Amino acid sequence: MAASVLCRRTAALCRTLTGMSSSKTVLPSSWLLLQTASYNPKPLKLNLHEPYVPDKDSEKTPEWQKTARYDRKLFGRYGSASGIDPASLWPSHEQLDKMIAEENEWHPPLKVMLKNIKDREKQEAEQRLAKEKLIAANMAKMPKMVADWRREKSETKQKLKEEKARRAKLLSEARERFGYTVDPRNKKFVEMVAEIEKEEKKKKKLMKRRLKENQVAAPVTPPAASSSS
Repeated sequence: MAASVLCRRTAALCRTLTGMSSSKTVLPSSWLLLQTASYNPKPLKLNLHEPYVPDKDSEKTPEWQKTARYDRKLFGRYGSASGIDPASLWPSHEQLDKMIAEENEWHPPLKVMLKNIKDREKQEAEQRLAKEKLIAANMAKMPKMVADWRREKSETKQKLKEEKARRAKLLSEARERFGYTVDPRNKKFVEMVAEIEKEEKKKKKLMKRRLKENQVAAPVTPPAASSSS
């Protein structure tokens, strides 16, 4: 209310000054300064005896004026004149437990902080030791790993070489058999390779059986008798 009265008076003064400036009569600047200096508005009427207490049951009252925070603000400003029970301003048991938990989390005691620092340093030391052990174990395995890698690389290279030689041999046999160079994707070449592989399996199986027969037929030499003393 006080703000609206002040706004109305300010607007009236502005209109008066605007009318004076737009008029044809040119007034001395000293008179204008005198009028401005002598302006003495009436004091605003403030109701200090009956503080404003919102009606929480009314639908026109804003929601933020129905909160406990606003009640604390009213009681802090007007005291018992606000009609608010001071006991209702204290936090509930759940709110108090939450506040204590937040306090312990963000501002723990010195003893707890020192213990947390010690535990963190211990954990970091254990992690560093475990990492050093892992590095030492991997470094110890390094020569064997390098040797295995070289052996696998050599075996792969040898297999590729043998496969290349075998392919060249098969192409040569196909050229001798058919009298012309055969495409490896040709059906005749595929059938010839299958036939050759079948013959090789038969030969390996036959050699394995003969080796087994020779081992069975070989005479068993009896152990030499020990001389008695």
